Amino acid sequence: GADLVFDIDADHIPTPCDKVHDNWVCGVCGLTGKGFTPNKCPVCGSEKFEVSTWPCEVCLDSAKTETVKLLDMLVRDFGFSEKNIYTFFSGHRGYHVHVESKAVRTLDAVARKEIVDYVSGLGLAVYFHGLDKKDLRGSSSYHGSLSDEFGWRKRLVLGMQSFILNADEENLMEIGLTKRKAEMILKNKDVILKNLSNRRSWGAVRGIGFETWRKIAEHSARLQSANIDTVVTTDIHRLIRLVGTLHGKTGLKKVEFPVSAIDDFDPFKSAVAFKAGAVIVFVSDAPEFRLGDEVFGPFRNQRVELPTAAAMLLVCKGRAKVIE
Repeated sequence: GADLVFDIDADHIPTPCDKVHDNWVCGVCGLTGKGFTPNKCPVCGSEKFEVSTWPCEVCLDSAKTETVKLLDMLVRDFGFSEKNIYTFFSGHRGYHVHVESKAVRTLDAVARKEIVDYVSGLGLAVYFHGLDKKDLRGSSSYHGSLSDEFGWRKRLVLGMQSFILNADEENLMEIGLTKRKAEMILKNKDVILKNLSNRRSWGAVRGIGFETWRKIAEHSARLQSANIDTVVTTDIHRLIRLVGTLHGKTGLKKVEFPVSAIDDFDPFKSAVAFKAGAVIVFVSDAPEFRLGDEVFGPFRNQRVELPTAAAMLLVCKGRAKVIE
């Protein structure tokens, strides 16, 4: 058997900083671009790319957010004890989560795919989780106490509360609502949030029908799901990097930390392997970055002396060459 392993990688999470420090080149036609790598080249349709990424703090914070959502599901929805869950910084742009228990070691790939689908919200039908089409007028209702709910039914309502509370008109229109519907949501925000909390009729605000709720619910479900590398979890023969080893793309260590310490964990301090010495390098191009308490860069076509860990990161990323 095999432990249940999850890989959360910023490479699979679009972030605003991608356009600042990530680049891709089509392996067939040579088209270049910045930001999140497309599934297919927009010119020739190729799926082969050479990608250059960077482990910035925004990227790793986004990966941490996804990891926190995953951990919450493993404990609250699946009932795993924190004693059986181990968390690691991967050494590059994400986190690994291992569930070590006799209960999971006999799970085959199909069973692990079911777990993947659950945590990623794949195939989630909001109609079965509290959103019910009541009649042809499009009003909808749901019943029971939120405190009595669990799993995706509860996550869906909490996600909708969070989204509506923080959304502006642009956010609402981005998920497919008309300007008029968006304005109605914002105008009646307090009433809507109260109804969501008290589990009253969703049709309390006139003019906001079932389709509007469906769009909000489906978007909220995506926000509540955990973005993981699905292939890693389903592959029972997968080799996982050992704790304490160096990642070849950064020179940083894979390090373990307690589940309870994830909010305060700082990979740019805890994962630094080389804490002494200095190296002179020629840096072709590098964004501003932090290691420990020091901030370096940005650099462009510069000869500079850097601490070993910073120089190692740049060399591993192909952004610098050692001079001395």
